[in-house]
Amino acid sequence: QVQLVESGGGTVQAGGSLRVSCAASGRTFDIWNVAYFRRAPGKEREFVAGMRWSGGNTNYAYSVKGRFTISRENAKNTVYLQMNSLKPEDTAVYYCAATGWRPSASMTSGEPYDYWGQGTQVTVSS
Repeated sequence: QVQLVESGGGTVQAGGSLRVSCAASGRTFDIWNVAYFRRAPGKEREFVAGMRWSGGNTNYAYSVKGRFTISRENAKNTVYLQMNSLKPEDTAVYYCAATGWRPSASMTSGEPYDYWGQGTQVTVSS
């Protein structure tokens, strides 16, 4: 089993920055992909950014490319989502997610993800 605990998020004005953290524990050596998804009120969950747990192979949704950065701090088993130039449409609950050992799994679909964090609210005011 893998446990994911998120922190960060909050409220910021448009154009500002926030960072969300996701600390993983347990069988982290079994993780293949890690990603952030978000769900805005009245909308479906959508992929935001992802990467291989081993590093590299980053992938971003078109709507956040150039503004968001996903990264991992190996020593802390923590994955960060740095969000810059935030827009009101970025307002959502952000979830960290991880797959088990699935080398052929899609990174952008939520279906292969076995483990999910509790979610953290990000609100961007105009």
